[in-house]
Amino acid sequence: MKDSNVKMKKDKAYIAYFHLPGLFEFYDLYREFLRLYREHREYFYDWCEIGSIYGAPADCVWGGGRVGYGDHDPVDVLALMEEYRISARLTFSNSLLRKEHLSDKKCNSLCKIFGRNNKTRNGVIIHSELLLDYLKTNYPNFYFVSSTTKVLTDFQAFLNEVKRDDFLYAVPDFRLNKDFENLNSLSESEKDKVEFLCNECCFFGCKDRKRCYESVSRKSLGENSTDFQCTAPEVNEGYRFSKAMESPGFIGIEDIKNVYLPMGFSNFKIEGRGLGSALILEFLLYYMTKPEYHIHVREAVYLDNMLDLF
Repeated sequence: MKDSNVKMKKDKAYIAYFHLPGLFEFYDLYREFLRLYREHREYFYDWCEIGSIYGAPADCVWGGGRVGYGDHDPVDVLALMEEYRISARLTFSNSLLRKEHLSDKKCNSLCKIFGRNNKTRNGVIIHSELLLDYLKTNYPNFYFVSSTTKVLTDFQAFLNEVKRDDFLYAVPDFRLNKDFENLNSLSESEKDKVEFLCNECCFFGCKDRKRCYESVSRKSLGENSTDFQCTAPEVNEGYRFSKAMESPGFIGIEDIKNVYLPMGFSNFKIEGRGLGSALILEFLLYYMTKPEYHIHVREAVYLDNMLDLF
């Protein structure tokens, strides 16, 4: 299941493709950033490109992972992605969907908009097998990404997911990021399907990650989700990029250039849909922007776009 618009390899060149958060949530930021990315490509590393931008709007019952809050018109969002030929991914990773949820008008409307035969093929990040079967039947133009919300910490279980023809990509749990012995044993075609979550801030030893995602799924469904309370160390601090960098699962730019790309991996997911736009900009600066041009990008985004910092 390959498509020229989403195939993430350029011959044998080492190119990192970043999958960025906030399709609906950070529309204003991307409207300015993508203009800079096109007009001033010299600001950015030549070894990276944008593979996709993912997200879900507010009140999206199929949503999961994080509760979406974006409210921009989906038609405008799609138009922006089409202008820059970037694949849009709908984050439909709710793990607790039931048959009655499949008829949701808002989610089906999104699929009709993004699932047309557009200039660039769009995708869906998905968890539920029920929803996967429904979308394959009703919206066949989508490609599918197996969600990290499945919490596949066992490498063989993850490999089984990679081998499935249903998925163009599969995102492992971040605890597998440095399992190099097993990762390097994958075939080239299998490596093409692996998409690493780079900047996860959650406690590396967390054993409640699946329950956490299920709690978010209940919130998206409008159900009571007070049964789960995170007990990870320093949970009250919220997301800290500096803390994420200290995680054993963190993948930084030197790791990407010197380890993952030479091994044959090229897809890297940046989390952050539930964060503020200022932090998303920091991710874009760190992962994609040459240090000497950080100030140029900051000034353009903050001054021209009046970006809300908080």
